[in-house]
Amino acid sequence: MALWKTDQTFYPSPRMAMQGPPEKLAFVATFNPTPQNGKPDAMCVLDVDPASPTYASVVGRVAMPGVGDELHHFGWNACSAALCPYAPHPHVERRYLIVPGLRSSRIHIIDTKPDPRSPQVVKVIEPAEIASRAGYSRVHTIHCGPDAIYASAMGSPSGGGPGGLFLLDHESFDVLGQWEVERGPQYLGYDFWWHLGYDVAMTSEWGTPDMFENGLSLERLVKGEYGHRLHMWDLRRRRHLQEIDLGAEHQMALELRPAHDPTKAYGFVCTVISTKDLSAGIWVWRRVEGNGKWEARKIIEIAAEPADPDLLPPPLKQFKAVPPLVPEIALSLDDRFLYVSCWGTGELRQYDVSDPLKPRLTGSVRLGGIAAHAPHPKGGALNGGPQMLEISRDGRRVYITNSLYSAIDAQFYPEGVRGWVAKVDVNPAGGMALDPNFFIPFEHERAHQIRLEGGDASSDSFCYP
Repeated sequence: MALWKTDQTFYPSPRMAMQGPPEKLAFVATFNPTPQNGKPDAMCVLDVDPASPTYASVVGRVAMPGVGDELHHFGWNACSAALCPYAPHPHVERRYLIVPGLRSSRIHIIDTKPDPRSPQVVKVIEPAEIASRAGYSRVHTIHCGPDAIYASAMGSPSGGGPGGLFLLDHESFDVLGQWEVERGPQYLGYDFWWHLGYDVAMTSEWGTPDMFENGLSLERLVKGEYGHRLHMWDLRRRRHLQEIDLGAEHQMALELRPAHDPTKAYGFVCTVISTKDLSAGIWVWRRVEGNGKWEARKIIEIAAEPADPDLLPPPLKQFKAVPPLVPEIALSLDDRFLYVSCWGTGELRQYDVSDPLKPRLTGSVRLGGIAAHAPHPKGGALNGGPQMLEISRDGRRVYITNSLYSAIDAQFYPEGVRGWVAKVDVNPAGGMALDPNFFIPFEHERAHQIRLEGGDASSDSFCYP
């Protein structure tokens, strides 16, 4: 049924979104790392309201109908992008979670109404439909756009490439087809985002499914075969514009975080590991004034930390060091603070990026880590490390999960990642502190992405400053 007024969780601008009410619930995708036991993955509902008697606990759960999905990234069916002037959809509402299985390629449509604590699976899109209509599989990232639901896929149904994007209808959830009209040199896929004010999209690179489903290949890393490029696209014409090569030593260019202000033409991307020295990098892309081209520059380098080989998993013993392994970054809605997950060393970093070319380190928290196992007051010594991040709309809270991907978890944490969700509280002037009372363990599951009730800092895009 069409809404008589716009969904109140849609905001024209990031500034207005920051003034919205604080979240009281969060949704987290959990997966079963041993699907041979027949237990499905689940979407769990977390109570994140400090005034609630069930604060920092799981208060709802819906199991997936199949087994072995490996729930990973997911998104909303609609968000603030529905208010954009060139493709408005003011009658839709933020109601359904679009939840793909990265390993199974199934997409689950989960209804969070009428009771968000009791979400229900109302539709499943099978991998055969995605393959036949779009030619893709291994669905990864979901974003609600002005005109449709956008989804990225890591490769083809055979496990090779290319990876790319496809679209779902906002309301029926039908697979509409492949997004690219002219692909150009793009072959590897991973994340995607856009600058709506400039009609430009960008995509990043990891690898095809046969390059990561059984874990990372050291040989392919050394050869520079994993992704290390950004691709810029004409968003409306769906055509490739420009390739930006970050250099083959900078392996796995993953999460994209464009400025939330649609008048700003820059953003951030992380590279997981350097084959030169095991460091990780954070890069800025930006539009070059005058010629319409785009460029990228490394602004942060995070070094590996020396470690006793006896504390390291087999892939790292020879190096006698722990690489930071940065798979995730997150940007606050005011474009001020960038958060960086160092999954290998167990560090969460906060940088002031008010000047994106001159970042300042303003905070650090340690949880888990390959060698350190830094503790939480309520959880003791932890493994895994800060991985997926979600920032509240007001920028005051950052939620953290600790699993990367089952096959890669096993390589770097062979003892088995024990799942958890934690939270840090942010000082508006800079700095952050661990919330000692917020810790949610998962005994037989691993938590990956979190979405917040009413939207968050990585779910929505805006057309007004």
